[in-house]
Amino acid sequence: MVRIRMQRFGRHRRPFYRISAIDSRTRRDGRVIEQLGWYNPTETDASKQIELNGERVKYWLSVGAQPSDTVKAFFAKHNLIDQAAWKAEHQAKVARVEAARAAKPAAPEKK
Repeated sequence: MVRIRMQRFGRHRRPFYRISAIDSRTRRDGRVIEQLGWYNPTETDASKQIELNGERVKYWLSVGAQPSDTVKAFFAKHNLIDQAAWKAEHQAKVARVEAARAAKPAAPEKK
């Protein structure tokens, strides 16, 4: 299975990520099938923070590539996937996490 995920580059405390199509069995910074864009979280100008090749992203999604959660959020923000469906899925995940957190018994405080 092909995953669309981020590869970390950059120096210490200055991250830079490439968004790539990678085989799911490959490690994070392993061999890339195709580079689809980049993300620079330290950039202050939002228009220069991310660049995506929308045509190739749509191709990979059409052949069944699965984006990571973070990358899926980028795609929704840039209208490459359905925003309403992504938002509903995201809300469901948040609700599951909150329900699991509420069901977990509170640990007693240590003295």
